Amino acid sequence: MYTTTLNDQSLTIDFANGQPTVNGEPFEWDLVKLSDRTFHILHQNRSYTAEILEMNAAEKTVTLKINGHIHFVSVKDRFDLLLEKMGISNAASTKVNELKAPMPGLIVGISVQPGDVISKGDSLLILEAMKMENNLKAPGDGTVKMIRVGKGERVEKGQVLVEFV
Repeated sequence: MYTTTLNDQSLTIDFANGQPTVNGEPFEWDLVKLSDRTFHILHQNRSYTAEILEMNAAEKTVTLKINGHIHFVSVKDRFDLLLEKMGISNAASTKVNELKAPMPGLIVGISVQPGDVISKGDSLLILEAMKMENNLKAPGDGTVKMIRVGKGERVEKGQVLVEFV
């Protein structure tokens, strides 16, 4: 089960029986992948074209363009919900010492250099994975100590990319 926020509207999504439900109601759709970032959706006899503009795996957010309209989506899985229920959902906002690659890919851009003071959410690197550019953002406030990758370098999931002071 997942809780998602779509443009400030909270929804509960469940995939338990192979058929998705949204807020407890069956959600019937036909989904066709057109490219790595673009999908065609039929729902209630209406046609939608959805494009993934940006994915941030660390913050569990996605920016979508659906029929020309931009939508911001954040997702919480059952573990996030459990931590929140236990009152420790802010554990991720504690000091972070490094940024690791969320997936394998190619570094196509570097926005910071050692000594830069950064704030949570600042763009650090652009990681191309599966023909999509992913903007890797600062997980917290700090100072860049060392950048352990270079532009054009291939990285593996979990590899340390940036160290912070």
